[in-house]
Amino acid sequence: MSVTRDRHLARAGLTTALLVGLSAALPAQITQAEYSARRAALTARVNTDGVYLVLGAPEPKENYENFWQAQNFRYLTGFLEPGAALVIVRKNGTDHQLLFVEPKDPALEVWTGERLGVQGAKLLGLEGRNSTTLRAVLDSVLAGGATLHTVGDFSRTGGADVPAQRTPRTADDQFLDALKERFREMKVVDATPSVMALRAKKSAAELALIRMAAQVSAAAHKEVLGAIAPGMNEFEVQALAEYTFRRNGGDRPSYGSIVGSGPNSTTLHYNRDDRYMNDGEVLNMDMATYYGGYSADITRTVPVNGKFSPEQRAIYPIVLEAQMAAERQIKPGVQFRVLNDSALHVLKTGLAKIGLIESPDATYEENGRQVPQYRLYYMHGLGHPIGLDVHDVDLYSSGALVDGSVFTIEPGVYVRANTVDIIPDTPANTAFRSKIAPAVKKYANIGVRIEDDYVVTASGFERISADAPREMDAIEREMAKPRGPSARDAGTVEAYRKIRP
Repeated sequence: MSVTRDRHLARAGLTTALLVGLSAALPAQITQAEYSARRAALTARVNTDGVYLVLGAPEPKENYENFWQAQNFRYLTGFLEPGAALVIVRKNGTDHQLLFVEPKDPALEVWTGERLGVQGAKLLGLEGRNSTTLRAVLDSVLAGGATLHTVGDFSRTGGADVPAQRTPRTADDQFLDALKERFREMKVVDATPSVMALRAKKSAAELALIRMAAQVSAAAHKEVLGAIAPGMNEFEVQALAEYTFRRNGGDRPSYGSIVGSGPNSTTLHYNRDDRYMNDGEVLNMDMATYYGGYSADITRTVPVNGKFSPEQRAIYPIVLEAQMAAERQIKPGVQFRVLNDSALHVLKTGLAKIGLIESPDATYEENGRQVPQYRLYYMHGLGHPIGLDVHDVDLYSSGALVDGSVFTIEPGVYVRANTVDIIPDTPANTAFRSKIAPAVKKYANIGVRIEDDYVVTASGFERISADAPREMDAIEREMAKPRGPSARDAGTVEAYRKIRP
């Protein structure tokens, strides 16, 4: 980060601690040697002669639209221009690699910016070819009956399926369909699982980028706390967070930012972010950024007025203690279900204690089966890997945690105002509905989720999103600090209120 930019950030009111933290964690670059090793690992893993076709994302429909490279193509090449393809011809264990790219075109580059071009592909350690020759080259290398291993945006099984008449076909499907028309006996094998298996083990450079994504995301969560107040719209918090992402080098939001107040805090993937927040409500903020192509994922829940109410203080510790119970289990060799069991025990015990369920293991009747009562308030998984995708892959998915595993832990409790109405009105449920009704009314519209990002180390773990406060007292202290955007124009606010549906 340049000195000039540091000064601009300081003038913008970001804290000195934030600046020091960001500059201290500058990520390693992913080298061309690492990309080359990934490609070699792919063909070695499949260990079959043939043609490997990896398709990049196509050119956007309009050149003023944002472009985002296909994740698997990016993983294998690091090439970030549209309309590209990687072809690897493997014969007798030797790979011949070709990168097909759009040619340089000065007239087009006036609109799109400079392109690397065929000769520029050499900078990536690959032989460059004009993308217009891709079909002809494939026709040539497939003519001898070679097996085609595919990686792309295919609707099913890497393009190896026989398309049904009404199956939606992606651009990559259509490209492969044309190939299969020309080579009707060609064997097509989905190589995507092999790429995903490689992605499951993160390199040191990847972990550095994920740490940076988490640090920038946590900085945004911290930045919004001083601005949140009754009367603000949810999208103002979203805007300030996403502004902070970009100002600190984030690529783009990792997903549609979830900023839900009051009843919206109980909707898991609410991302309309368009409601005026009221005094006494909570605000559930699930927001994170990509950084260098890698994603973080952080959630915090805070009181709109800066002070947790007694009811909010009853719910919040249940979720926090569940998260902490799970993280205490983190170490190499532990299966993720152990973390889940620890968190779930705390959640069920807490819900029973405040009267939202009858007992930790109590059930209710639904469609002739018994459903755990806690599922009325906690209905999602404990966490997921992060990486090139916000919901990525990790070795623990098919085994145990290893040194370098990176994932989220995100327990939650969501008390919807209509919870009692959701429970089927059957004789078996009558007493249960009546018993929990007062507690549901007391805690209605409180949705709490706490989500952090973790890297497993040889001795335990690192919580890489720790810069975002998560304890109630720390959140209240941070919200009490005066900072944030300048005051809005009251007339503009009222004009917007009038156009809302």
